Amino acid sequence: MIDKIVESSHKAVEEIFDGAIVMISGFGEAGSPIELIHALIDQGARDLTVVSNNTGSGHVGLAALIENRQVRKMICSFPRSANSKVFPELYKNGEIELELVPQGTLAERIRAGGAGIPAFYTPASVDTPLEEGKEVRVFDNRKYVMEKSIRADFSLVKCRAADRYGNLVYNKTARNFGPIMCTAAETTIVQAKEIVELGSIDPEAVVTPGIFVNRVVNVSDPADESRLVAENLRYPW
Repeated sequence: MIDKIVESSHKAVEEIFDGAIVMISGFGEAGSPIELIHALIDQGARDLTVVSNNTGSGHVGLAALIENRQVRKMICSFPRSANSKVFPELYKNGEIELELVPQGTLAERIRAGGAGIPAFYTPASVDTPLEEGKEVRVFDNRKYVMEKSIRADFSLVKCRAADRYGNLVYNKTARNFGPIMCTAAETTIVQAKEIVELGSIDPEAVVTPGIFVNRVVNVSDPADESRLVAENLRYPW
């Protein structure tokens, strides 16, 4: 019998090791697996390379992981946003590395990693500082920059519902990077708002098939990141 349900967020992340590459879903707070991130803070793995759309908000979730000095390098599209307080200061002080990637390129690098494609060409960064050090080719009289795919040791993803096989569905825009990150990691760890019976999810509606998922934990009442940020709360509490 296949049963990918684990009893806690802490149990789900216990095998993440120092120096791991970790993908974290989310577009701002939408789809951000805050409980898994907080469990990773408690677990203590360090020297991480984190792949995410942004660098978190306030002093919770991904921002708290960075503030706790567990992240060596960020690969992201938006290192600074309205409520990003931690990363900009650490980066200014030379305490964390950054690989800046245009958002569409980031999504394609992850998707390519999951599809077994080692690299691809895109015009997105032509004649910009992001082109430096990369192969450039011309196709049909237009320049393209070669970008390498990204794979990770672990992905932390948030979904709306899962069954014990690991089949997933998402909540509207909270879907964002989750599906492609599930395919591009050696181990995919998912927090689900609801665990449903087998057969409850229409096979035609499954977004991420269970073959790409290794562990699922039920977080029935996930934290409201905006509220935590508005209240200036910090993790660890």
